[in-house]
Amino acid sequence: MNPTALQYLLAAVVALPLLGAVGALLPAPPGLRGRNPDQAVLRHGVTLTGVVLAAALALAVGFDHDHPARMQATTDISWIPALDIRIHLGVDGISLPLVVLTALLTFLCALYSYFHMPTGPSPKAFVALLLVLEAGTLATFAVLDLMLFFLAFEMVLIPMYFLIARWGGAGKQAAAWKFILFTLLGSVVMLLGLLLIGLKSGTFDMVALATDNGPKAQLSHTVQVLAVLAIGIGLAVKSPMWPLHSWLPDAHTAAPTVGSVLLAGVLLKMGTYGFVRIALPITPEGMHTFAPYLAALAAIGIIYGSLACLALVRQGAKGDLKRLIAYSSVGHMGFVLLGIASMTPTGVNGALFANIAHGLITGLLFFLVGALKDRYGTTDLDALSRPSPDHRPSTSGSAAPLPDFPGAALYGKAPRFGGLLAFGAVASLGIPGLAGFWGEMLAMFGAFRPAAGLSRPAFLTFMVLAGLGTLLTAAYLLLVVRRVCMGGTPHLAPIAPLGAGDPADPADPDAGPAAETPAPAPAIPDIAHYEYAAWTPLAVLTVLAGLWPAALLGLTDPAVQQLLGGGK
Repeated sequence: MNPTALQYLLAAVVALPLLGAVGALLPAPPGLRGRNPDQAVLRHGVTLTGVVLAAALALAVGFDHDHPARMQATTDISWIPALDIRIHLGVDGISLPLVVLTALLTFLCALYSYFHMPTGPSPKAFVALLLVLEAGTLATFAVLDLMLFFLAFEMVLIPMYFLIARWGGAGKQAAAWKFILFTLLGSVVMLLGLLLIGLKSGTFDMVALATDNGPKAQLSHTVQVLAVLAIGIGLAVKSPMWPLHSWLPDAHTAAPTVGSVLLAGVLLKMGTYGFVRIALPITPEGMHTFAPYLAALAAIGIIYGSLACLALVRQGAKGDLKRLIAYSSVGHMGFVLLGIASMTPTGVNGALFANIAHGLITGLLFFLVGALKDRYGTTDLDALSRPSPDHRPSTSGSAAPLPDFPGAALYGKAPRFGGLLAFGAVASLGIPGLAGFWGEMLAMFGAFRPAAGLSRPAFLTFMVLAGLGTLLTAAYLLLVVRRVCMGGTPHLAPIAPLGAGDPADPADPDAGPAAETPAPAPAIPDIAHYEYAAWTPLAVLTVLAGLWPAALLGLTDPAVQQLLGGGK
């Protein structure tokens, strides 16, 4: 495609959501009002995010796939000459998949909200915040100036805060404040690191700083170590890295469904993308110093996330399924950080692949858990996994229904819903043939043989811990499938022994106690048409990425090789 056309496409992808957010707050034109103003603004959100997705797909089609390491669709305009801050946009094989993923997930969230708007204030504000959130996320992956990166990185905080605080569930105010305080404090420290790089090198241009013979040569070892420490804290909060993760479970549990999908699907990727785009190429010496510590914390996060999920799924623990998936993200993002810490092409490619896989799979899981809560009014695992129908034998030998909440037992009540939930769980545990497998495997391969100068025995230890984490992940996700999809076994009255009379004949006075026949499970709605539309793309892409990983790795590998090679 013509370079100028690509340039306009990328500019449109970044700018259209902001313009759409302004349009969402304006009155709808008379011919577009539909049945009511709420429907009009929700339709506006679907239309705008659909146009952005179409532009992102056109950008991906027109991208020169033969040269994915080259920055393409670039715009470079002077903004603040005194500080050499420029409006510099561009995408390569690293950022393009994240741009498309963001556009896809935002469109699916807008489509889902059109049919199932979360309870809260005016849809006008909801759609406007959703579009501002999309604009900030897309800009984060497209800008090539450190100051613009920081502004885009911060731009997503306010809309996500309000999405949680105004449209969230129980505990939404505390969760929203915890989210914004953690991320803001981390961002303040990150800004100091970015300013240190810009002032010491004389430029904030990320492309120029990534080359060995460019301004990066002016950064001493001490400056690089201080910059990585400061920038790394801000990125680690958003990643989320243990022990800076504690805001995440509360935010996910309280957020509305679409908020959880976007938080897990794209916002967490902003932190790990920053490590790959800024820390690795611009401050390699500082990154080399901190790589073992980053890997150690990543391995701890993998084990911690899995153990937390096992504690939540335990019978009687009153665990919340949405909170469990949030803790699983801590473990999955630990694999991403481990791959980055290896500082090898294999590990970094694995991290980038795991980023996309996590966005697809965990986005699907949060959609499903949100729909499960809509159907049952709860995501409490003990409630969802009770036998349904549940009977307790009485002293007279009859069975009386328990007044407890009827369990989900999705395979019997909503088989397609249960099957899709099981698919998401199996994909999340990293089974071969689905997207979750390749990223985690490549991240562990990177740890098996880390970059020169890094302690191989230490990284082998981290790899073993990550491998143990995969086993723990399989354990808790299979338990989730067993408890929620299968339900429990009904308690039945004892069956009469043979020869004690015909238990089927109630007229026989000598008949023994009859086996209690469970009542049919109450029906719940299976997958609706709009849910099919919102969830099917994620399931299909999860399968395609698992069966054809070269489609993604072919984009990222040349770009990663050049990034780690100092622009060569």
